[in-house]
Amino acid sequence: MQAILLAGGLGTRLRSVVSDRPKPMALIEGRPFMEYVTRELVRSGMTDIIFAVGYKGTMVEEYFGDGERFGFHASYAYEETLLGTAGAIKNAGRFVTEERFFVLNADTFYQIDYTRLKRLQDSLDLDMALVLREVPDVSRYGQAILDEKGFLTAFNEKTEETRMGTINGGIYLMRRSLMDTIPEGKVSLENDMIPKWLREGKGLGGFVNDGYFIDIGIPEAYRQFQEDVRNQVVV
Repeated sequence: MQAILLAGGLGTRLRSVVSDRPKPMALIEGRPFMEYVTRELVRSGMTDIIFAVGYKGTMVEEYFGDGERFGFHASYAYEETLLGTAGAIKNAGRFVTEERFFVLNADTFYQIDYTRLKRLQDSLDLDMALVLREVPDVSRYGQAILDEKGFLTAFNEKTEETRMGTINGGIYLMRRSLMDTIPEGKVSLENDMIPKWLREGKGLGGFVNDGYFIDIGIPEAYRQFQEDVRNQVVV
């Protein structure tokens, strides 16, 4: 299986503690955060990882090289300008050779059963399967809603009500035909394409995962992941 790792962001919120490298390359116990992400992917059967890189992207390629010593084949899709999440997927599409592929953010670590996404996509005949996660206060985010069968019915919906709910977890299993509908240029997957695909009646669905999750976009979370690695919560 192939996976696109979105690693092109500037990581401005983490600059106060990580200023010399892309956010996914922030060091955790002497290893870049993204190595923990790729290690989890390899454990899940990924053999081909496409790094969608921008800011200081050469640092990613210098570290991972062809990927052989990490157990996968590596490719690199460079962005000349910021393309957004969907634009980055489109730009990396030239390296996609399979009919479906995973997409995930390189600055988040999520322990999930990736085969569950494949089973769900097959059973519901989805164009894209995605992972949701539950949060105690959905008003801080745009909520994502599934029906009883697992089809996505709402995405990035704003609410002022403080309550528990489900939001986008940032892991996707996409069909190549869906990627082909993304226009060239700067495009957001979350704000532009997924809402558009929902309106068009594309098959979008998912499940809620309760496994370990962390986004190292802020200093507090970065320090938390360091502690979790030291305590072998993450290995």
